[in-house]
Amino acid sequence: MTIFTCKSDLTSMMTCIYDAWASRKGHGNIKLLREPVFQQELFDEYIHVEGDEEKAEKVLRSVRAKISPTAYIDVLYAAHSCEEDALDTIYRFLVLGFAYGAKVSSMLSYPPVMRLMELKRNVGNEAHFMHEFTRFTSIDGKVYVSHIEPKNDVLALTAEHFQDRMPSEYFLIIDDRRRSVAVHPRNEEFYIRYLTAEEAQSLSETEQITDEYTVLWRTFFDTIGIKERANPVCQRNLFPIWRRKHVTEFM
Repeated sequence: MTIFTCKSDLTSMMTCIYDAWASRKGHGNIKLLREPVFQQELFDEYIHVEGDEEKAEKVLRSVRAKISPTAYIDVLYAAHSCEEDALDTIYRFLVLGFAYGAKVSSMLSYPPVMRLMELKRNVGNEAHFMHEFTRFTSIDGKVYVSHIEPKNDVLALTAEHFQDRMPSEYFLIIDDRRRSVAVHPRNEEFYIRYLTAEEAQSLSETEQITDEYTVLWRTFFDTIGIKERANPVCQRNLFPIWRRKHVTEFM
């Protein structure tokens, strides 16, 4: 078995798919994994793939043109998943997609298709959750800063939502789990960059800042609560404790 490995960014993943396909080793003889690979098998061959913009664009362009725009969206969402088998699932889905065309997205009896839809749904649900519960703090009235820590890599999906909602505001959305940040300048497109350890430590201190809107929101949250009708078990089901780490009203 030949194992192709790559970093977790979209460009590297699509390049890994391109190189694995071009290797002509046979789809049944290869597997794709994202790094780090914690436990290597003794008799498998591991090939590291570096990201290549041109190869990645060829893969994405082929998905749009030869399968369908729907499949393109499905693949993009699945690529943001934190699950270990996400990259290999995308590859198996594309093998079917290039063989069957646009109808592949409805072929749920095939395990790779069903699994890809599960990954897409999981990523979409978490992105929707972040749209609702991302909290911003105003720093000197100039920039809004938010910290999130999702399981899946939904930073770009979250930033895209708030770019549409706050196009004229300068804001930062920081993914503490992956040490990355979405930067949105006023009236421009957002971009994502990765932080050094020093930058991440410096930005983590912004979460300790309290502005007037933070105080107002906490006061509102505490005031509307009815102690006699409190139901912690139901609340945990709807809003798990692990998700509350960066939510203003629970901090």
